[in-house]
Amino acid sequence: MLKKLHFVFFIFASLSLFSQNIPLSDKATVSIFTCGKGEELYTTFGHTAIRVRDSISHLDIVYNYGMFDFRVGNFYLKFVKGDLQYFVAATSYDDFMFEYQSENREVIEQTLNLTTQKKQELFDILNASLYSEDRYYTYKFIDRNCTTMVVEKINAILGKPIIKKVDNTSISYRKVLYPYFENHFYYKLGINIIFGAKTDTDAKKLFLPIEFLNSLDKAKVDGKPLVSKKETLVEGKEIDSKFSFFNSIYFIALVLFLIVLTRKKSIYLTTLFVFGLMGIFLSLVGLYSLHQEVLWNYNALLFNPIFVIFPFFRNTKWFGKMIALGLILLLIYIIVMLNKPHLLLMIPFIMAVFYMLFQLKRKTKEA
Repeated sequence: MLKKLHFVFFIFASLSLFSQNIPLSDKATVSIFTCGKGEELYTTFGHTAIRVRDSISHLDIVYNYGMFDFRVGNFYLKFVKGDLQYFVAATSYDDFMFEYQSENREVIEQTLNLTTQKKQELFDILNASLYSEDRYYTYKFIDRNCTTMVVEKINAILGKPIIKKVDNTSISYRKVLYPYFENHFYYKLGINIIFGAKTDTDAKKLFLPIEFLNSLDKAKVDGKPLVSKKETLVEGKEIDSKFSFFNSIYFIALVLFLIVLTRKKSIYLTTLFVFGLMGIFLSLVGLYSLHQEVLWNYNALLFNPIFVIFPFFRNTKWFGKMIALGLILLLIYIIVMLNKPHLLLMIPFIMAVFYMLFQLKRKTKEA
């Protein structure tokens, strides 16, 4: 019965927050949830949320900046373009935790050492955002997500950027992200193909939940630790990464090997044509998308747009010169890739493209 009363109070409070602020008692606490990754693709990086609890007022609310609606029109086009709207929502602690407990996903709580005034200020900001234009924000893979939004809110009430990234900032975003895709091979492959030069810059932005957790552990306000208590609420379990041949680089390598093994000019030209279409997409998607991560994509040197015209020039004097240009650009790509974490991932494609171009060049000379 008590839980039902709490729920009714929560609903009433949520409806009335717009018109008036609820005063927190000196027993109120503010904490940050860092949630582990799950098996679904969109849970790959984990999650961040804010909890406000007040035993005197019977409040226990979790504010979640990771909400989105699959039902929105042109969802995937909006996601690719970079104008998909995420939003903040409030839910009860029990409802929030139920999902993570049922999925055995780790939840770590860090209670913040804030004054009652700062807690009230944050509480008011969060509640106001539920009923204003601040509720929605345009999702950006690195620059704006559930973690960066929470970092902004905490730093805002502290009056200065107390919370800063403490993890290694001398490695690239691509290298930071690479281990997260171990259980999603094709996602890892696709992400590393579509991501451009920005993800190879130093990862100075605090944007991942685990990085936020580490930064909070080290953060201090007026010489005192910002985190007064740290507790694991859900232990979580390791995700089984069972090997699947069809979900691995070995399957891709086999397919490319079989293509190369045919030694048929028509099959080579068809494969290169498909790669060329990919290259056109990689070259043009930056003009369409607002995601800076897809700009200046050097993978277009491997999946070269000029491959698209190969079948139409196969019997002309220009064909040999175009193949030579493709080989030169492939060599440049190899040099660019030497220090990149996804080099091994791309080696089957590099070898296949080189072999097909080399064989086409040789057959052109024989003709």
